[in-house]
Amino acid sequence: MKLPKKTKRFCPYCKKQTEQKIELVSTGHKRGSLKWGSLLRAKLRGKGRGHGNLGRWGSKPAVTKWKRKTKSTKRLVVLYTCQTCKKSKPSSFSRRVSKIQIEEPQKK
Repeated sequence: MKLPKKTKRFCPYCKKQTEQKIELVSTGHKRGSLKWGSLLRAKLRGKGRGHGNLGRWGSKPAVTKWKRKTKSTKRLVVLYTCQTCKKSKPSSFSRRVSKIQIEEPQKK
């Protein structure tokens, strides 16, 4: 996906349309491992102790038994920086793309 280096868009701080610089930011890593059904959370609640191997409390099977899946794309957030007030605002949604190129627009 190709994006220009600068674009005109509405700045919520200046409350008018201004020239804005575009840059990329990653969404960051997921924080906290205490997911709702996680083994760690269950152990903190005192579950899964002294139950032998009752299915869900056991460990995962060998790597050959389950398939590793990886995503081919990552989420990228486009950050817009106003050139008049120098404040930044991320785009309202993150795009799942393999690559975003920020380049000068081609002159015709």
